[in-house]
Amino acid sequence: MKAISIKEKLSKFSKNWHPHHIATVDNMQVILAKLKGEFVWHSHDDEDELFQVIKGTLHMQFRDRTEVVKAGELIVVPKGVEHNPCTKNDEEVHVLLFEKLNTAHTGNVTHNMTQTVYPKI
Repeated sequence: MKAISIKEKLSKFSKNWHPHHIATVDNMQVILAKLKGEFVWHSHDDEDELFQVIKGTLHMQFRDRTEVVKAGELIVVPKGVEHNPCTKNDEEVHVLLFEKLNTAHTGNVTHNMTQTVYPKI
């Protein structure tokens, strides 16, 4: 039961698309990640995902549209919805995510960007 400095936690890593676990709330994990470029199209059959943008602008691609999510905003991707988070113009975007502890990084897709362990910081 101590305050967590998001800024301090973000300073502990630099690699893009490698989530870091910072807290657990019931069966949910709180994750920080730095994003740059394009990720991979995927979905999560049984889990919703919440992305809160801390820095930059996230472009959440869906098959029928792209939602632009700016710093201070969030977006919830419902379970089963195919999506692809990405950034534009070589910008690094910092996000905080809430998702179930058993949520696979790239959902139903195995890719060279898939991470199976989220370091705790």
